[in-house]
This record gives sequence, structure tokens and C-alpha cells, in this order.
Amino acid sequence: MPKIEVNEDLCKGCGLCIRICPKQCIEFGNHLNVKGFHPATYMGENCIGCKACATTCPEVAIEVFK
Repeated sequence: MPKIEVNEDLCKGCGLCIRICPKQCIEFGNHLNVKGFHPATYMGENCIGCKACATTCPEVAIEVFK
């Protein structure tokens, strides 16, 4: 099963990864990161490993592992 890792310290909370994910397995976290943004958070299910989130992220804060 693929897994998504978000470097929360790099994330600026733009939400592009959330909007592009075909399986809706990323959401905004309830906490703030070191930059004061609500970072994207992987919910741990339904990922198909398409890497749309990683290629869309302008901060290169997401990695997808298969």
C-alpha cells in the first residue's frame, strides 16, 4: 500500500494537494507548523500512489512511497 509523507515544516497550507488528490486522503491538520500554517496531513488510507499531490506541491513537501 502506498504511503504519503508530508514534511510539515515545509508545508505552507496552500491546499493544492488536498484539491488534486483523487482519493481525498489528505486534509489540513488541526495544529500549526513552525511557520504558522495548518499543514497538509495524510489520513492513512485510500492512497493509490498516483503522486499527484507530490508533483503539485510548490514547496516539495510531499513524498509518496510505494
